[in-house]
Amino acid sequence: MLAAAALALALGAAGCSSSSSGTAASGSSSTPAGTSSASASTATVNTSSCGTKPGVQATGTPIPLGAIATNQPGTSFTDIPNMAKAYFDCVNANGGINGRPIKLYIETEQTNPAQIAADAKQLVQTDKVVGIIGNTSIIECSVNSSYWQKLGFYIIDSGIAPECYSTPNSAAVNMGPRYSSDGAVQYALAQHVSKVVFDQANVPGTGYIAAGPNALAKPANTPIVDLTENVPITDANSVAIKEVNDAGPNGAVILNFTPPQALVILQAAQKLGLEDRVKLWGCSTPCNTDFLAQSLGPKWNHKLFVNAELTPPDDTNTPAMNLYKAILKQYGSSVQGGIGSFSQMGFTEAEIAVHALESISGPPYTVQNVNAAFKAVKDFNTGMLCQLWTYGNYPLHIPNNADYTVTANNGKMTTAQGCTAISAADPQIAQYRSVAGTAPNAPTSS
Repeated sequence: MLAAAALALALGAAGCSSSSSGTAASGSSSTPAGTSSASASTATVNTSSCGTKPGVQATGTPIPLGAIATNQPGTSFTDIPNMAKAYFDCVNANGGINGRPIKLYIETEQTNPAQIAADAKQLVQTDKVVGIIGNTSIIECSVNSSYWQKLGFYIIDSGIAPECYSTPNSAAVNMGPRYSSDGAVQYALAQHVSKVVFDQANVPGTGYIAAGPNALAKPANTPIVDLTENVPITDANSVAIKEVNDAGPNGAVILNFTPPQALVILQAAQKLGLEDRVKLWGCSTPCNTDFLAQSLGPKWNHKLFVNAELTPPDDTNTPAMNLYKAILKQYGSSVQGGIGSFSQMGFTEAEIAVHALESISGPPYTVQNVNAAFKAVKDFNTGMLCQLWTYGNYPLHIPNNADYTVTANNGKMTTAQGCTAISAADPQIAQYRSVAGTAPNAPTSS
């Protein structure tokens, strides 16, 4: 979960530097995340299950991995690699990878192509990383795709730009802004709305993103209006009025913004008494966070329907979900947004990487054998996705293409619709399934 601004984590920007400075993340932090949204069920979960040798601190030469994330006013994705770091910290405290710790180098950027290219070279040439996991950036895939292909890197990321999904060397755990918006619009169309208003942040890639919802609306013979807003939003009242007027009483307003930007629109609608003036409000995955549900309050119960690219955490009690919450609580002090899709993405990327690294017999860990292991991941049950996750040798990658819908309900995001495949009316989804098929559904008790 991402519209160029759409996968941004609301609270993440406030807690992270806006300069492009790399940080090496390793070792174990025991500081609580400081969020009250962690479920009480995590109290019985032992985080030592994240590693193969409970309580044994990994030592020796670290396995260096890297990540690049957008962090700028109005858009921060840093919670994703920070959660991956938290997972690695847990693994390091419980045996590591064949006794070796993982070190994650995180670079931040401000949508500057030269800066993003320099970040990649910093990771490769200076930090000597052997794998890239957790990349989450508005344009990084566009800037660095050819560089990663040239060097033989197969990225495990959270996609935003088209190249995150249309190239052989990037496989995301999320569906990104286009396919997540597809999911939100698909749910609205299933409720027989007479019109869709699709509004998103005015950032690079809006045309590519809007093409998905438009492709779904066409065979349904449902009119769709595409809007964009400059962020940060300065006149939310005008935005809300325009959306509601365009949608009409039997229409749907679908938002593709970061949680704080979506929140100001929804709060403006409530202040103006507009929340009931349309059939439903919807949102792409970034809105799937308790932060938003709690901020909106009960007046929005069952009025806001959010695409959820990962398993809804509030009403899920499985070993994987409880481990995620426990790691977030024990090791996730730098994850400002708490429980939500962004931290779930970081968890999922890290667990896939650990699964791949554990398949390597032992040192040395090189660009060649690490990336071969990443690429070889097949039908892996993350415990967080509707489908089993496969990288595969394909010319394009959309391994997550089925999702949930959640709805705001008394400060939580609870499930409104179970796993549903994204419509192949989006030609990109159709193209991927033509080469990769449809992945098996994941077991529901993991």
